[in-house]
Amino acid sequence: MTPPNREVPPQEFRDRVSEGFQVSPLWHQGSIQDNGRTSYAETVKSARWEYSTRPVYGWGDVSSKQKATAGWLAAFPVFEPHWQICMASGLSTGWIEWDGELFEFENAPSYSEKNWGGAFPKKWFWVQCNNFEGADGEIALTAAGGLRELPGLKSFENAALIGVHYGGVFYEFVPWKGVVSWEIAPWGYWRISADNQSHKVELEATTKDPGTTLRAPTLEAGLAPACKDTCYGDLRLRIWERRYDGSKGKIILDATSNMAAVEVGGGPWFNTWKGETSSPELINRALNFPVDVEGILGLVPFLKPPGL
Repeated sequence: MTPPNREVPPQEFRDRVSEGFQVSPLWHQGSIQDNGRTSYAETVKSARWEYSTRPVYGWGDVSSKQKATAGWLAAFPVFEPHWQICMASGLSTGWIEWDGELFEFENAPSYSEKNWGGAFPKKWFWVQCNNFEGADGEIALTAAGGLRELPGLKSFENAALIGVHYGGVFYEFVPWKGVVSWEIAPWGYWRISADNQSHKVELEATTKDPGTTLRAPTLEAGLAPACKDTCYGDLRLRIWERRYDGSKGKIILDATSNMAAVEVGGGPWFNTWKGETSSPELINRALNFPVDVEGILGLVPFLKPPGL
């Protein structure tokens, strides 16, 4: 039977697809089997899943139009890779069958993002969590940074951001609105801080879990076992109002979790990576200028980059 080339109803997918998956903002379904080529990690013979998702946060204030994760310039083929957080937080209900063992869940915290392009940065880190204690309401954190290549220059620059959704409000900490700094160990420790015109944020995560090796797209070797992550991170997240002199004012969020996802990738990771990033004033002004990329590309769809 010919496999479908578009999303189909769940029962039709079961009847027509022996191995593969389909995913939309609200539905995820699939079935895969081990092909014997994953020598770098422990795996199982088969996995199947079906679950629906109710989005809670995208990437922006709940009542506003959602934002491009890396600013409107991300719509153009300038930096690699392209990265968009599609759903910073959601609630998923369904089941996963892992090597024959069935796990059922209801309103489980979930997250989705999309990467496209040629390769990940030369070196990177990532922290994500949407299951917290110590505060009322839904909280979602995503923080990441990397050493990315500048197009056409054969040189690299630091890039990083922190995004927090809390109480329906999006707190965005990006290089064109302030300074983002970090201290990341080769494994086991992540500390990231940032500020913008109105707030300051700090997060610290640790793990004793050895982590799982994953494949990632690289410039040198294609899809290769180039990163490690775990969902057993211990995390503390704090946000303060920023005083007129730049110091910390009233604390508005202090929350913890023992279910943070943490990751490092690329390299080399010979020792702790300390860095910071901010944008030149000209770039700041450009990225803070309100550009409706979706509206512009809607007028000239033939200029729309792949993946958007």
